[in-house]
Amino acid sequence: MNSGDPLEPFLADQGVVILDGALATELERRGSDLSDELWSARILIEDPASIGQLHLDYYEAGADVAISASYQASFEGLARRGLSRAESAALLQSSVRIAQQARDCFWEELHDTVEDPNRKRPLVAASVGSYGAYLADGSEYRGDFNIASHELREWHRPRLEALLAAEPDLLACETIPCFQEGEVLAELLDEYRHTPAWLSFSCRDGEEISSGESFVTCAELAESTSTIVAFGLNCTAPGFAEPLLRKALENTARPLVCYPNSGELWDAAARTWMPGSEEDQFAGQAASWLAAGARLIGGCCRTSPEDIRALRALLAPSDDRKSLER
Repeated sequence: MNSGDPLEPFLADQGVVILDGALATELERRGSDLSDELWSARILIEDPASIGQLHLDYYEAGADVAISASYQASFEGLARRGLSRAESAALLQSSVRIAQQARDCFWEELHDTVEDPNRKRPLVAASVGSYGAYLADGSEYRGDFNIASHELREWHRPRLEALLAAEPDLLACETIPCFQEGEVLAELLDEYRHTPAWLSFSCRDGEEISSGESFVTCAELAESTSTIVAFGLNCTAPGFAEPLLRKALENTARPLVCYPNSGELWDAAARTWMPGSEEDQFAGQAASWLAAGARLIGGCCRTSPEDIRALRALLAPSDDRKSLER
């Protein structure tokens, strides 16, 4: 594991790292208009203060890590909005700095109130979303990009470099739907070893990622570079999490990441969420994810600060987590 892994102090003291919850869908619930291809990146342009407030709300709810609002942001997507390369790079970097400012504000307030003396200074992860998110055609949940690996690498590279310039604590390579993209990102991360990353895939059932490829094969990929300090799943139905985690645990020594969606289903054609069968049980399932090996746990689409507060109360109460596991 990378000797500079910022997750290690949290894992050593708490046994678990609490991630934040949904960003785009929570902004939408609060009244933001996300009805275009830029999704949450649109709010980076139009109302960055609302993003900062949401990051702060997640920290106050108990998140140890906030994930930046860069998931949907790309040079190509922002160019369609009329932004230059320099403007796009600045916007990507602002996504990290907004989260950093929220973290610093929370940390100052926490020390002023001495609300929880056992909390560690939280982290900021820069979101590196899938190429399919830029396409905005639902392919981020299928992985059928029809693009050569070298082209995919050069698409990801400038965005990765822009985000790294803002000095996040780590990278969140997330909602990756296919092995090809995971492999490309692993190769790129080998070039930027100074910043650790987690790699998480979207999955369609308890065995396969969204493309239909094996989750176990992806777990083995995580072992290929020391820059990947955690591996797992996100934006996946919560009921699939436990079997996926148990398979991963047998094939990687990396701490496992688990931040499923609420259990509702995304209809890419209609661009709307459909009712699922698990949305009322989200936090209650987290103990099974921990038992199955997850050590970074949070929420993805349609989860909220209330869900993260419930996760922290269940998984990382203010007393030392390790004492509970003895």
